[in-house]
Amino acid sequence: MSFLKVQGSSIYEDVSPPREVVLRGAGLGGWMENFISGFPGCEFQIREALADTLGPEKSEFFFDKARPLFIFLEHFFTESDAIFFRSLSLNCIRIALNYRHFEDPMNPRILRANAFRHLDRAISFCAAQEIYTILDLHCAPGGQNGGWHSDHGTHVAGFWRHKHFQDSAVWLWERLAERYRDQRWVAGYNILNEPADPHPRAERLIAFYDRVIHAIRAIDSRHILFLDGNTYAADFSAFPEDVTARWGENVAYAIHDYCVFGFPKGGIYEATEEQKEKIRRGYARKRVWMDERKLCVWNGEWGPVYARREYEGKDTDEINERRYAVLRDQLQLYEQASLWSIWLYKDIGFQGMVYVKPSTPYLTLLAPLLHKKYRLAVDTWGSDDSRPSVKEVYQPIEDLIKEAIPNEKDRRLYPWPNWTYEKRVAILARATLVAEYLIKEWAGYFRGMDKEELEELAQSFRFENCVQREGLNEILRAHSC
Repeated sequence: MSFLKVQGSSIYEDVSPPREVVLRGAGLGGWMENFISGFPGCEFQIREALADTLGPEKSEFFFDKARPLFIFLEHFFTESDAIFFRSLSLNCIRIALNYRHFEDPMNPRILRANAFRHLDRAISFCAAQEIYTILDLHCAPGGQNGGWHSDHGTHVAGFWRHKHFQDSAVWLWERLAERYRDQRWVAGYNILNEPADPHPRAERLIAFYDRVIHAIRAIDSRHILFLDGNTYAADFSAFPEDVTARWGENVAYAIHDYCVFGFPKGGIYEATEEQKEKIRRGYARKRVWMDERKLCVWNGEWGPVYARREYEGKDTDEINERRYAVLRDQLQLYEQASLWSIWLYKDIGFQGMVYVKPSTPYLTLLAPLLHKKYRLAVDTWGSDDSRPSVKEVYQPIEDLIKEAIPNEKDRRLYPWPNWTYEKRVAILARATLVAEYLIKEWAGYFRGMDKEELEELAQSFRFENCVQREGLNEILRAHSC
């Protein structure tokens, strides 16, 4: 087996003659994304709260057992998960990494003890099933965007404002490159998830890519580099014209192609020609810069979210059939040798290909809090804030901003149009402020538990304790590699 290599707009196994490999799979998200695991706020906040509640020893025990993001110690991603994933004829898993699991922010650029042991384990499970992995720096120091999923607790992306954050990210990629430069089942390195450099010409992002690519290539010249566009992997307009000469040929350019019809606020999808055309235009717009230059495009994230019976009740099946229709129509666009990684593999029931059974100890314990989170719409991802109980609370804030700032252009703060002023209100008022007040309540559910009870909770994430989302998986299998 040889390393994968980009040639033109495709990826090939580097043999003679080259053999094309079409990477199709899913993202292995993690604890830092609150809708995946059920906590409010950001990962660092709930880790601190649980340590206060249980003490450092038991808190670390729980996270090491259950943490789905990186540690993968025993339960979230096991050999059973890899075997199931390969049974769908999918061949690639994008592993989301948080820099905090490699270094302590108070002890920067020094590896934690056994920092790679569990990532090694996940890669090994995948390699045994002939599944490629892509290492994705999902959370960079200081936050590379204003999203909660960057695990920095604010909407200000400090990564672009402080060089020492960038220094740590370069240092981490050097360590990853040293560790995996000889690992053939690692397809490559996704340098930075969804960067949002507010500079009008993305100068800091381009400079960072220059620097980190040079650092990685000094160590590892063989793995593919996957580069997200600016503004949440949507905008390549400020990328330099000489990218091939500048960054090399072994580079794929990553878009994220989420479709509005796959989410609660997107309206009812009826698969009309007008709706299909909107999907086509959105996809084409994101990749046009690469297509004009015949570069390799990788769709690193996409996919609808799904209704849950405990919240949407009798409408659940109808909603999900419409979401599957969105899924099918997106996949029709991707059929021509498109490389993709759907978001996501596993969660507690909102988007995953498999999800934790509601009857497990973890979801039974947290059910009241999860219902409260839904009622308050504190999760940014896919929440339905159009319900009257939510809209009537926040509409006055939106109206106040609109009245006070009557010039529509003045309300276009970066990253507009990804974030409208209404979305900024939602992020700051609900997902940041209100969510912070739920963090101690979340941690309180674990109060008084011993290690045996924490272990039982953590086992809820095992594949054997999950449900397969059959409608989604059947569609993915039909469009697999």
